[in-house]
Amino acid sequence: MATTMTEPRELFLHELGDMLTAEKTIEKALPKLRQEATDDELARGFEHHLDETRQQIENLERVFESLGERPKAERCPGIEGIKAEHDEFMRERKPTEAICDLFLTGAAARTEHYEIAAYTGLVEMARALGERESASLLEENLRQEQEMLRAVESSSKRLMKQTLGAASR
Repeated sequence: MATTMTEPRELFLHELGDMLTAEKTIEKALPKLRQEATDDELARGFEHHLDETRQQIENLERVFESLGERPKAERCPGIEGIKAEHDEFMRERKPTEAICDLFLTGAAARTEHYEIAAYTGLVEMARALGERESASLLEENLRQEQEMLRAVESSSKRLMKQTLGAASR
């Protein structure tokens, strides 16, 4: 039975739980993405982001603890959809190595945009609720996601040039 959510703090806790699930899903997916990537720089980026993702999970758990709450994961349909899109594409399209790497940069960018939007909202909620420690931890996660997006976009441009260059030969 659905309960009525009436307090901003309840929404904040729900959104924290949503991101906890998202980050744990990403933590499980990154080794697979690293294995699928044939470009060394892209693969290293996924490997590096795995370490950051683990830190982000710890930060989210610390936010829960700073609020006097036990970490509670919530269902995250957004990240489920991004993961399902990846899995379906890889299974049904069977991309070449070059196309796979390009697809992975797009999938990673979509994931980073999702996370950036979520963390931006969480930081604003934490500030509005007067939770400075929570805001600081969430800002750290947000900065890492923004850096990863820049790296993915850079890889995407480089790979696109390589792929188009190879196709025109």
